[in-house]
Amino acid sequence: MKIQVYLIRHGKTAGNLKRAYIGSTDQPLSKQGREELLAMGRLAVPDALWRSPLRRCGETAAILYPAVPAQVCADLRECDFGAFEGKTYDQLKDEPGYRRWLDCGGTVPFPGGEDPMAFRARSRLAFGSIAADTAKRYPGGTLAVVCHGGTIMAVLEAFSDPRSSFYDWQAPNGGGYRFFYDPDLGRAEGIIPLARG
Repeated sequence: MKIQVYLIRHGKTAGNLKRAYIGSTDQPLSKQGREELLAMGRLAVPDALWRSPLRRCGETAAILYPAVPAQVCADLRECDFGAFEGKTYDQLKDEPGYRRWLDCGGTVPFPGGEDPMAFRARSRLAFGSIAADTAKRYPGGTLAVVCHGGTIMAVLEAFSDPRSSFYDWQAPNGGGYRFFYDPDLGRAEGIIPLARG
């Protein structure tokens, strides 16, 4: 049975404001990030709320769903960018390892970090398991997942119907997508961006 899903990217951190690669770095929300989330107003209360273990996702979930306890899934965390962590494009653009990563479309492992394809696989599996459990517990119910931009892209690349590529699913901080998901078919349909503000 289909469930309704909200995939939500965490609010802005200091690293996001600098447009730096912030993956495994456990940053809190920035003041601006908190203010923007508060301005969004409350979202419909889900039957199940899951989040990444990173602080920015915990803080986002607490602001958006203050009365709902969030369950934590370690495999919803963002990709570890290794040597690129905390750095911006301007800082990296002349490094050979970064140029290789860009030239391959972001599919080779980050130096000292995570293999992007392994990251995508763990994101797919984590979401699939959570969604199947939610559908079993709450048939026709609602699931909200507060996670990361990369996690959202990996999930929708895998399950969107019609299919679309990884980079087509970028979401702004505090944004994301709403859709209906069928765990039996592994298919996300009726995908629309979340309205903000």
